[in-house]
Order: sequence, then C-alpha cells, then structure tokens
Amino acid sequence: MLRGPLKSAVPSNVVSPVRRCSRTACGRPAVATLTYVYADSTAVLGPLATYAEPHCYDLCAEHSERLTAPRGWDVVRLAVDTGPARHSSDDLEALANAVREAARPQDRPSRGPGGQGPVGPNGREADPMEVARRGHLRVLRSPDS
Repeated sequence: MLRGPLKSAVPSNVVSPVRRCSRTACGRPAVATLTYVYADSTAVLGPLATYAEPHCYDLCAEHSERLTAPRGWDVVRLAVDTGPARHSSDDLEALANAVREAARPQDRPSRGPGGQGPVGPNGREADPMEVARRGHLRVLRSPDS
C-alpha cells in the first residue's frame, strides 16, 4: 500500500536553525569557528564559517574568549563580530544583478560600425584578449600571441 506524505508534523525543540557551540553541554549560539592547522601547529579562530564543516568547531563568545591551544601551538585570532548578523539590501541586490547578468543570452560578437573590433553584448567594444565565451566563463588569448 502506498502512503502519501504525513498530514501533520510534530514540532521539534531538538533541531534548531541556529548553529550552536560545539562544546559539550553548551547550548549558546556560535559566533566563531575554530580550525586546527596541524602542519603549522596553529589553531585559527575566526568569524563563524558560512556552513558547518566536519573538521571545524563552532564556538560561542565565552568559549572563544577562553580558548587555549596545546603546548607549543600558536593561536591566531581573526576579527570576530559577536554582534547579531546584519544582512544588507545591497548584498541581496548585488546577488540578484549577478544572477540576471549570468542569465542573459550571449550574442555572437559582430563587427562594430565602421569595421571596428568586435562589439560585446552591452554595445561596447569587446575585449580583444577574449577568444570565446560560454556562460560566465571566458577563454582568453595569451598575451604573448
């Protein structure tokens, strides 16, 4: 017998969209990410990473301040913003513009008025070093040739 999706879901207090401190029994929100560079015997504490990675540790403000490294290791502390994350409308607008630009169809380069060099899709003269284009990728001619 085939079953459809569940009609009701049970709310969960266990799973949270906020990343938490990796320290045992600490439930505070994470503000920094700790990464060990074993080759250099260095612990790097920096801003919270964009996404959780398997070999990195997210720490809350208190645990990131009290961090110590093993004997003989160096601790590199990068600037950490402990305030709430603020998203700028400029960031969203820049992302939207980049998506629009990438989605525009690419025209074949044509000769400009008066037989000038190739004209790009925006009406300006195309880069003479550009040999081909596919989506957002460009093939450039070597400066030697």
